[in-house]
Amino acid sequence: MAEVTRVPLQPIAKGSLTKLWLGVLIAILIGGGLAWSAMPKGLSLDTIVEGTGEMPGPEDVVFVKYKGKLADTGEVFDESQDIPLPVEGIFPDGNPLPLAQMLPGFRDGAVQMQKGGQYELFIPADQAYGDAPPPNAPIPAGADLVFEVEMVDFMTEEEFQRKLGILQQAMGAAGLGGPGGPGGPPPEGAPQQIQPGQ
Repeated sequence: MAEVTRVPLQPIAKGSLTKLWLGVLIAILIGGGLAWSAMPKGLSLDTIVEGTGEMPGPEDVVFVKYKGKLADTGEVFDESQDIPLPVEGIFPDGNPLPLAQMLPGFRDGAVQMQKGGQYELFIPADQAYGDAPPPNAPIPAGADLVFEVEMVDFMTEEEFQRKLGILQQAMGAAGLGGPGGPGGPPPEGAPQQIQPGQ
């Protein structure tokens, strides 16, 4: 018959069980952090300056001042310009952007912005241009984008079109955009100009 050798169990030192559980908890947190950092980032909106009032709808036209940058390098690829049109009293300051025609990520971020607010909008590549950026744009395929946006104002598409019609009528009455005016056709009897490249 075989003999069984008994090995006495040593008592656990005071505090060792706590240290063991803390070690397990730290290992779980580190593993979770590594998994989180490997996940693709989603759309995020950080508020720099609080806005007030309502937010635009997905079909509205927003008036914004913006700067678009590549997320990884910070290189600016697009920036709003002042519009040299006589829009005072008809349109607010800022560039008009119809949200229905914008990048999905920009539209989804803009509908969370309030008038007068300033924001930083992170758009992952799959909600921006993905693997097909616009030709001749300094945006590489698969690039995440960051926009600094100031929401100046917004209005419905119908209101925008109505005000645009008023502006075009006012410009026509003032001779702007009409025959012989800037951007208009040449007056009757004027010699035709040949454009370069024709």
